[in-house]
Parts: sequence; C-alpha cells; structure tokens
Amino acid sequence: MKFGKWYVPMVIGIIAGMVAGNIVIQPDGPAPTMSSSQIASAQNKAFVPPGQHDEYYMFSSGGHSGQMFVIGVPSLRRIRTIPVFSPDSATGYGYDERTKELMGGFTWGDAHHPSLSETNGDYDGRFVFINDNANNRAAMINLKTFHTEQIIGPIPNIMGPHSAVFVTPNTEYFMMGTRFSVPMDGSYKELEQYKESYNGALQAISVDQKTGHMTPAWQLKLPPWNFDLSDAGKGPSDGWAFLTTYNTEEATHLLEVNASKNETDYILAINWKAAEQAVKDGKFEEVNGQKVIDPEKAPGIVYAVAAAKSPHGVDVTPDGKYFVGNGKLSPIVTAYDFEKFKQAVENKDFTDEVRGIPVVNYNSVMAAEVEAGLGPLHTQFGTDGYAYTTNFVESTVAKWKIGEWKVLDKVTVHYSPGHGSAAEGDTVSPDGKYFVALNKLAKDRHLPVGPSHPENMQLIDIEGDKMEIINEAPIDPEPHYAQIIKADKINPVKIYEKDENNPDAIWSEEDARIERNGNKVTVYGIAVRSRFYPDEIKVNEGDEVTIHLTNIDLDQDITHGFGINLYDINFEVQPGQTNTIKFKADKPGVFPFYCTNFCSALHQEMQGYMLVKPKE
Repeated sequence: MKFGKWYVPMVIGIIAGMVAGNIVIQPDGPAPTMSSSQIASAQNKAFVPPGQHDEYYMFSSGGHSGQMFVIGVPSLRRIRTIPVFSPDSATGYGYDERTKELMGGFTWGDAHHPSLSETNGDYDGRFVFINDNANNRAAMINLKTFHTEQIIGPIPNIMGPHSAVFVTPNTEYFMMGTRFSVPMDGSYKELEQYKESYNGALQAISVDQKTGHMTPAWQLKLPPWNFDLSDAGKGPSDGWAFLTTYNTEEATHLLEVNASKNETDYILAINWKAAEQAVKDGKFEEVNGQKVIDPEKAPGIVYAVAAAKSPHGVDVTPDGKYFVGNGKLSPIVTAYDFEKFKQAVENKDFTDEVRGIPVVNYNSVMAAEVEAGLGPLHTQFGTDGYAYTTNFVESTVAKWKIGEWKVLDKVTVHYSPGHGSAAEGDTVSPDGKYFVALNKLAKDRHLPVGPSHPENMQLIDIEGDKMEIINEAPIDPEPHYAQIIKADKINPVKIYEKDENNPDAIWSEEDARIERNGNKVTVYGIAVRSRFYPDEIKVNEGDEVTIHLTNIDLDQDITHGFGINLYDINFEVQPGQTNTIKFKADKPGVFPFYCTNFCSALHQEMQGYMLVKPKE
C-alpha cells in the first residue's frame, strides 16, 4: 500500500513545515491576475443578466452559524439564508412559538453536510436535510417553502454526528456517524476507561416519503473511533453505507499527534439492509429508548477496509461500482471495487479482525491508487467517468478519470479547498458542467476586513478538457459542504395556501379582536399593506400575551414584520402565513410596534401601540 510508506512522512513533513512557518503553500501578496481574454471568457460563462435566473440552486452549510445558505450557480449570488439551528432576528426564527419549539432550547448549532432528497438516486427537489454536529440533531427543510419544518434531537447515545447526512437512493434513510466517542448510555466514565467504556455510533434516520419527516430508526454500536464522513451506495452498492474513520489509535489527548501513529485507518462498509433485518429479528438492546445493534452480536453488518490514514471523504461513483477514499495525510485517493469487496466478504478474504469487525483484504478490493495531490479531502463526479478531487495542502482541484486512474488536469484554487460540489455530483447522473471549490481561506482575494477573512467559493467550468475558474465569491462563515441541483427540479410556493381551518388565523378586519381570560390576553390580528388590525393592544403589567398575526396580502414577496420596541420581539409573516408569538408584559408603559419589513410606500405608517398598564 503506497500510503503506508514514504508518502505519509512526506506529507506530514509538509504540514509540519506549514505550521512552523517554513513552507507556505498559499503565496502572500497580490493574487495572480487573469489576462483580458481569460476575463472575457469567465464573464461569458458565469454572467447571469439582471432579471434572469441561475441554472442551479446550491445548498451550502453555514457551519457554526447554524444556518443554510442558498446560492445561485453560476452567479454565486446568495439568494437566501435559511435559519435552521440558530436564531435569526430578521425573520423571528427562534422567537416565534413554532420555531422556538423547533430549536428545543438551543441557541446555536454547527451545520455541516446538507443532503437533498433523492428518488432512484437523483435529486428530486422535495426536501433537504442537514446535521448539527454540536448538539446531536438533524433538520429537514421543506423546499416548497424553504423553511425548516422539523428538527429532531438531541438524539441519545450519539455525540457529534459529523459523518452525516447523506441520503440513500430513495431517501429511505440517512446515516449519522459520530465524530466523538462517549459512553453510549450517557453515564460518567473517566478517560482512562476510554477503550473499555466509550463507543462511537451510527444513527440511522428513517424518512417519511410524503412529508419528509424524520424518525430515529436504529443505532449501530461502533468502536471508540472518530467517524468523519459518509456516503450511501447506489446501483450495485445500494443497501450499503460507507464511513471514514480516524483515531483508530483510540487516543484521548493531543490527537494531532497521537491519532496519526497507525499506518492506516479504515473505511467502514455497513450493510444497512442487514441492520434492518437484525432489528426485525430482535437482535438489539434498548439503550435510552433506542434500538442499538452490537455488530459483534449480529455479524454480517459491518466490515472494514484499510484506508490512507486520517481519511476525510468517502464518495460512491455515479454507477455505484466504486467507493473512493480520500486520505488527507497521503497524496492518493483509493478507488475500491464494490463487486470485489462483495466477493471478498463472501469468501471471507479477511486479513484481520478489529474489535469484532472483519478487515477485508485491501489488495483484493483496491481497484487503483490515484495520485491526486497533497492533502486530498473530497471527490465529486461529472459526466463520462470524470472525478474531481480537492487537495487541501497544495490548493488545487485535480481531474481524473475512473478506469484510467490518472490525473488529467489540475487547477489552482485560492486557497486550501475542503469540500467541493459538482452540479448534481452526488447523483447517478451528474451534469458535468460546474464544480464549486469551497475554499477554507480567502487571504488576498477580497477587500480586507480586519484579521479574519471570509471563506472563498470558486466556480470552475469543467465542461472542456481543461478546467477554468470563471467566478468567485466570499462566503461566511465556513461552508463545510454543498449540493447543487438543477433549478427546474424545485418548485417553491409563492404564497402560503389560505387555511380557513386554522383556529389562530383571521382573514378580515372585522374578525380582528383581543380576548382576555384572567391574566391571559390573546390577540387575533392581521397585517395588510399598510396597517395592522388591531393597531392598539391594551394589556396589564404581568399579563401573558399571545399574538396570532396573519398576513392577508396574498401577493408574492410582500412579507410583513412585527417588532415591539424594547420588548426584544420581532418576527415575520409571509404572504398567507399565520405566526404566533408569546411573551409576558413585564414592562409597564407605552411601546410602539411596527412593520419591520419594507412593504409599501406607506411602510412607515404601518404601526400601532401596545399600552401596558402598570400594576396598582
């Protein structure tokens, strides 16, 4: 295995040099300039004229902002930020009653890996899912409204579901493998008991095909390793999921050093259909209400195959015939032949067993080792068998071909790409038109804004023999991963459908009212250009106030906000939507409320007063 010999010390030396300041991969000073012909070519390919729409939506994680970004491709314009795991004062997300309940008391999340729903291995434009690495949660955004509709978690027995969320070909499941190992039952154990009492885990989340709603299905108890990324099989590999591992050394301190001692780590191959059957056969134990399968007690579910140490991405080719491991401390990516892997499993062609998991013979299943470059992290796919790998250390994207197993082209990006996203690149039928490098550093690419810079997205034209950077845009904070879908696959609603059966909604001025029941005050109101009904709300200090507000402007893009001065309240109602806010009137006095979304020429006049009568 090449990655176990001289390659690893070479790359570790380069990384150590970068840390020490001896080696600088990204140059200081002004960025290289493009020629006039290159500029013209890029403008022609990336320019979207005013009033015209992009060809694709890109759904990008918002990292530690906890949100999701919607970006047009090829323009790279950010069209919308979808609040998911963190509050958003502009929309009232996390303040109104529905979204406050969704967030479950948390004020932030770490959104990493979006995954679009699929039918027969193709994006279908219905839903997009994303994980919260910080709080063991997952969210579903309904692409009819581009609103977060469901959040589940914190899910017991797992910790830091970084290796998520990549859906199976018909959105039966997505898998959430854990970055951190902990005692699965939530008990307290000293780190000295790590090897005996700590475990990683894989959580399978089932998805309702009509609503997109998520339900924790079952868990796999895994060794106390770190699981980085995952992908689902397709075609011949459908029914399997693949996870990368690191820290198979089972270190607990200074992982930068102690988790890189072994020559290899592993990719785990998980037969999720066999796991389903194990649950049906009762081969699980209940831990904190979750169905937990121990692979040692239910063999035939989990297998390991060696991978270059500290692998990051694992990616299944569009035809499902290969899974590709990207070892970030090696200059190679390894393509594994799935049919050979299945044969090796059937023939028990194992070289070892680790913690009860059979280790499949690497030489029997390895199809090729492609020398992609320094620090390969993630591979995406285009048409005609082409693959595109981001190289973090040398700041390049490498183009290579399945079957030929050699690099055909490289383009330098600025700087240090982590993930990349190709147009429809995770599906059975990629478009092969664009690739977006999600670069971790921007340095000199944009106007300076102090010591911290945004990250940098770069759009690469991959249609020709030679790749060409044709557009770039800052993005902040860090986009860990993104998926790009054809725009015509998504058909969002322009207004909310009028719901006559909603008991909280009213649709006319005549129905606007204020009801009192003891110290509980309920307001049924409407917002319409350019007024509120009612526009005077009188309550007593100490009252518990509920405001149901309906936007009866059934006209697209006419959103109304509702903010109350000094009461720390602002939320929005989109056309046809009813939203609810609850608070205690604990400050006596006179407090204006007003529309916070500019909606008409008389927007300034859209206001009212909340009068809070002091206690005697």
